[in-house]
Amino acid sequence: MPRFHRDPQILNNEALEILEGLQAKAALTPKDRMAIPLQKPAVLDPLERSQWQDEVEKTYTPAQAVVESMRCLHCKNPNCVKGCPVGIDIPGFLKATAEGEFQKAVDTIKESSLLPAICGRVCPQERQCQENCMIGKAHKDVGQSVAIGKVERFLADWERSQGHSGLEVKPESGHKVAVIGSGPAGLVVAADCRREGHEVHVFEALHKLGGVLRYGIPEFRLPKSVVDGQIETLKKMGVHFHTDYIVGRTRKLQDLLDKDGFGAAFIGVGAGLPIFMGIPGEDYVGVCTANEYLTRANLMGGINPGHSDTPMYRSKKVVVLGGGNVAMDSCRMAKRLGAEEVTVLYRRSRQEMPARREEVEHAFEEGIRFCFLENACAINADENERVKSVTVQRYKLGEPDASGRRRPVPIEGDTYELECDTVLIAIGNSSNPLLTTATPGLELNAKGNVIVDQETGQTSLERVYAGGDIVLGAATVILAMGEGRRAARSINKLLAEK
Repeated sequence: MPRFHRDPQILNNEALEILEGLQAKAALTPKDRMAIPLQKPAVLDPLERSQWQDEVEKTYTPAQAVVESMRCLHCKNPNCVKGCPVGIDIPGFLKATAEGEFQKAVDTIKESSLLPAICGRVCPQERQCQENCMIGKAHKDVGQSVAIGKVERFLADWERSQGHSGLEVKPESGHKVAVIGSGPAGLVVAADCRREGHEVHVFEALHKLGGVLRYGIPEFRLPKSVVDGQIETLKKMGVHFHTDYIVGRTRKLQDLLDKDGFGAAFIGVGAGLPIFMGIPGEDYVGVCTANEYLTRANLMGGINPGHSDTPMYRSKKVVVLGGGNVAMDSCRMAKRLGAEEVTVLYRRSRQEMPARREEVEHAFEEGIRFCFLENACAINADENERVKSVTVQRYKLGEPDASGRRRPVPIEGDTYELECDTVLIAIGNSSNPLLTTATPGLELNAKGNVIVDQETGQTSLERVYAGGDIVLGAATVILAMGEGRRAARSINKLLAEK
C-alpha cells in the first residue's frame, strides 16, 4: 500500500462531515459558501513517490467533489468562464456536481471541451478560470479559488469508471478531413469534425498517439491510460489513426488535398524543436534538452530500465535550466530516474516562475533544490568532454519586460561553479520545420510559426487550417484545444457549403 502525504480516507470523512452539515441547511447563503473549506486531494508521500512514476495527486472522492462545487457563488457575470479559453459553462457543471448530477455535469463540460480528464490534470487553471474566481479574490489568494480543474478531473474519471464513452455522430457526410498531428489540438479537430459525420484521418509522425500528451508530460502528472482512453473514444466514433506517417515526407500536404480526396486539412504538429541557451559547452556529453530527455523517458520506455533498449544518461547530480512546467517535469523525472541531487537554476524569482504553482510545490516536497536569480553562463567538462560543472551567474531584478515580468539583470563579476554531471536545458521550443518547409505557399512568421486568420484558423493555403503550438508557439493544452475548436468550426462550415 502506498503511503499518503494527505490520507484519502481522512479527507473523505472530513468531506462527508462537511456535506452533512451543508445539506441540513435549507439554502446556502454566499456567506455559507465562503466558509466552506477548500477540498484538498489525496497526495502520495513525497519521499516514496519521488522513486515511482505513479500519479502524485489523486482524484477527489464524490463527497469532496460535491463539497468543493458547493463553494461556487454562481455569480451573475461569471468571470471564470471568460478566463477559460474554450468557454466552458463552469457554473453550470459545478451546480450539477453539487446536486450529485455527475453525468449532467460531464455533458455540460463536453459541450465545450472534449478532453476533461486531461485538462483537469495539466491545465494552469490558476492562471485562467480560477484566477477570475470571486472566492479566490475575496480571500486575496488564487489558491483559495474554487478548484474548478480538480472537479473537472473528478467528473471525467467518474464517467470513465462508469464505462460511458463516445460522442454522438451524425450520418456520413461524404467529406474527408485530414488532421496532421495527434496532440490536443488535433484530437479536438478530429472529434468535432467526426461528430458532423465527416470521415476523419489523423496522421501522426511518431509510433504512438497523443503528441505532447504522450512524449512531453510524465506519467506522474498525466497517466498514459488517460490519454489512451481519450484516443479510444475517438476510435469508437470512427476516427482513423495512422502512425509513423510524416506529412511532408511520407506524403505531401497538397497531395492529400489534390489526389487523396480530402476536403480540408488541419495542421496541428506542435512546436517540438528545442531551443538552446547559446552558451559555451552545450555540445558536451551530459547536456540534453528537456524535450529529448522527456521523450526518451515517456515515449521510448526510458522509465523502465532493463525493459527497454532506450539509452538514458545515468546521472548523480543534475542541473535543470528553466522555470516552466517542462523544467518541473524534467527535474522531477531526473529524481525518479535515480539522480541523487537535482538543482533548478532560474534567473528570476519564484514569483515570476511560469510553472504551475502546485508543480513547484510538489518539486519542493520531493527534495528538488531551487536557486532563484541564478542561471548558467557556461558548461564545463573534464578531459573526456563529459560535464563536470556549470558556471553560474547571479542576477537581480530590473524593470518589467514585454511579458510584464521584471527583467533579470546580471550582477557583474558575481559567478560561481556548481558541480554536476548532467545539464537539462528547459527554456522552450520553437516550431519544427519538417512540414512547413515541405509545403510551398504556407506563410510563416519570423519564428517559423504558421500564420492563420484569427477568426477562422485558415492558413494562406485554401482548405488548410492550423492551430495549437505551431501557431501560438509553446502554449497550454487548453489553448491548443481552443485553437482546434475554432478551426474545426471553420472546416465544418466549409464542408457544409459544398
